[in-house]
Amino acid sequence: EYERASKVDQFVTRFLLRETASQLQALQSSLEGASDTLEAQAHGWRSDGESMAAQSRPCGSRRGPRRALRSVHRSPAWSPGSADTGRCSEAEVQWLLQVRRLQGLVDQLEGKAPQLDPLREEDPAEGPALHILVVQRQVQVAEEALQDFHRALCCYVDVTGAQSRCLHVSTQKMPDRASFALYEFWQDEASWRRHQQSACSKAFRRTLVDHLRAPDTLTTVFLPASWWVVDSS
Repeated sequence: EYERASKVDQFVTRFLLRETASQLQALQSSLEGASDTLEAQAHGWRSDGESMAAQSRPCGSRRGPRRALRSVHRSPAWSPGSADTGRCSEAEVQWLLQVRRLQGLVDQLEGKAPQLDPLREEDPAEGPALHILVVQRQVQVAEEALQDFHRALCCYVDVTGAQSRCLHVSTQKMPDRASFALYEFWQDEASWRRHQQSACSKAFRRTLVDHLRAPDTLTTVFLPASWWVVDSS
């Protein structure tokens, strides 16, 4: 499907993949940090428990607390219902379970993260003329205003996409049926700011004020113009 798409659609797909990969990497870093913290805390609790148990351990004991706690933490077959559960605190059991869930989620993210080719570094001294502006607007629409918002959105996309300095306009519907993302690709920032003063843009922003259930989120980012491939067909 990607190979058969137009060059514009291919560029939008690549841009969305890069954004998704960035968000997944940020989430993975947060999860790894949480996992390391929980692991360190669990290790500290085990050390305290081992010290206390060593002082009260009978001389004839055949299995020391250190070995018991190690089996709880490292044994792949361990579960909260196993016989070793009674040898550690309930709080430690919950922390260990949370660590395993986080590690499993990180493994899933590593398997699903899109693999992107390394990008050629751009020279920042080349100037802003060799960059395009991408504008992302995220909105959450009130349920009762969906129909009116959809009409206003279609009108805005048609008018904006017809502007000579606008490279492309794309909308994305989120899993939440009342949430949308609008992407605008402009040749430069000045063109987008002029468009902001147009009657079409002002009318659309008034629609947002009337029909959104929360303030919209506007994000702008500059991308190298070399990333944009003009469809000459």
